[in-house]
Amino acid sequence: MPHYSAEFIKDMPKSDLHLHLDGSLRLESLIEMAKRSGVQLPADTVAGLKKLVFKDKYQNLGEYLHCFQYTCAVLRDMDNLERAAYELAIDNQLEGVNYIEVRFAPQLLIDLAKGINLDKVMHAVNNGLKRAMQEYNQSADVKNGHKPPFAYGIINCAMRMFADKGFSPYYTNLFQLMHDFAPMDVIKLAAMELVRASVRLRDTEGIPIVGLDLAGQESGYPASKFKEVYEYAHQHFLLKTLHAGEAYGAESVFEALTECYADRIGHGYSMFIPEMITEPSITDKAAYIRNLASYLADKRIAVEVCLTSNLQTNPALDDIKKHKFKDMLEHRIATVICTDNRLVSNTTVCKEYQLALDNFDIPLKRLKDIVAYGFKKSFFPGSYVEKREYAKRCLEYFDLVAKRHNLT
Repeated sequence: MPHYSAEFIKDMPKSDLHLHLDGSLRLESLIEMAKRSGVQLPADTVAGLKKLVFKDKYQNLGEYLHCFQYTCAVLRDMDNLERAAYELAIDNQLEGVNYIEVRFAPQLLIDLAKGINLDKVMHAVNNGLKRAMQEYNQSADVKNGHKPPFAYGIINCAMRMFADKGFSPYYTNLFQLMHDFAPMDVIKLAAMELVRASVRLRDTEGIPIVGLDLAGQESGYPASKFKEVYEYAHQHFLLKTLHAGEAYGAESVFEALTECYADRIGHGYSMFIPEMITEPSITDKAAYIRNLASYLADKRIAVEVCLTSNLQTNPALDDIKKHKFKDMLEHRIATVICTDNRLVSNTTVCKEYQLALDNFDIPLKRLKDIVAYGFKKSFFPGSYVEKREYAKRCLEYFDLVAKRHNLT
């Protein structure tokens, strides 16, 4: 098995296509933001928060998601939100990441009583990311062509599930306004409002909203419920990814493909676990998984792999070598190494690559393929020709870095 140094991993060009803004704040900044906004945290020190909230290990997905109530609370302040976006871009640049797609659920941050609507939320995030990009791309190494420029896109997340209170002021108010509607109808209405607003802001305001995601509890809230939402995105050239196969079986990935026109799959971990298939009509589970994996590979539909996050949210996964990333590699599926949540999972893109390369047999050529998928399967905010040129530039830089580190 080849060895890759930490220095090489840091130097090589990288992307992160599955990166939650509200799960990726700097812990020191979170404390400062909370004080500024009057948000009460369980502790007011980094050590205290690491002990009580942001842990290295979690008992289950519920405890993992518990962290987001604190980050979302401070991000309902537009100065804090812009700062978080700016710092996230900077943190990626510092570890050699050239392209990021930042995703979050804007409706978790809307608070109309305080004058915070969706447009303000989106502009705050974009302003922070754009400022970091412009600063980086003015550096001498980028201007003289020694390094590829930094670029970004924004993915808006619709929520699969929320309730009449406790999620955000926006969702609470929506349930009050639509009190005679079934809960699922309210949830779908919010998702449709989000996708329509995303297309409008992309087309009229120039905000690089490049994709739609569906996040939240998979079980009980199948992707098929959001078919019309994804049809709207599909018809308006907004690219599509979904959390699928994270905590539900292969059927979730199948629905993402067939009902929601998925261009990429978020996680995909559980699709290789036969025991998680619950559809009675699927009698030959092994064949179903093989066929699904073959379809993904043949269509080059990339899977956004989040190793540390999966370890933390799946108690049964007690050894990284048991991760289904191995099955994805064996089936030749296009895979992209991602962080999911830098703060909540205490990780970085470099850490995720190191974890993958230390535990799975990935020759240099295959590693370059994985790096390439991060650029080629991105939802790059430009034309296809521009994306190809950007990917080419990043991969040429990969070759230079590999040669510099005596890797052939």
